[in-house]
Amino acid sequence: MHYAQSLDDLMSLAEVLDITGVAFMQGILDGKHPAPPIGKVLNYKLNAVGDGRIVFRGTPLFDHCNPLGTVHGGWYGTLLDSAMACAVMTKIPKGSVYTTLEYKVNILRPIPLGTEVDAIGVTDHTGRSTGIAHGEIRGVSDNKLYALGTTTCIIMKPNNA
Repeated sequence: MHYAQSLDDLMSLAEVLDITGVAFMQGILDGKHPAPPIGKVLNYKLNAVGDGRIVFRGTPLFDHCNPLGTVHGGWYGTLLDSAMACAVMTKIPKGSVYTTLEYKVNILRPIPLGTEVDAIGVTDHTGRSTGIAHGEIRGVSDNKLYALGTTTCIIMKPNNA
């Protein structure tokens, strides 16, 4: 997996619209398309792609701590937003794109620094204009549930592609 280093490394809107959402996500997993730079910054990467299901795997580091020395809630939120929204992306047809409209995260317990976790996103509904998904963060080795989330995404057919 290679991370995009500049905006020029990312796929153009026309290229994205020319493939299905699941093909786009599978291309990132296979290294055909660059991974988004946020994964490098927050130390997580795409780990599995399915029809309506995505898994990101990551490990929080000291750089992801708040002033109290625990993993910042934004780290949980970004991982869950990525997993849930990308699960919706796997259901997007050729010619459409999506973006997160809103998401909610419930943090159940702190993730110890250095603990590898999976952020799993699963679609609940994908229609013509909205996609809804839920997600969870679980420890890879202990299977502990660390956080839950839900999202609503808007699905769009750009006119200017």
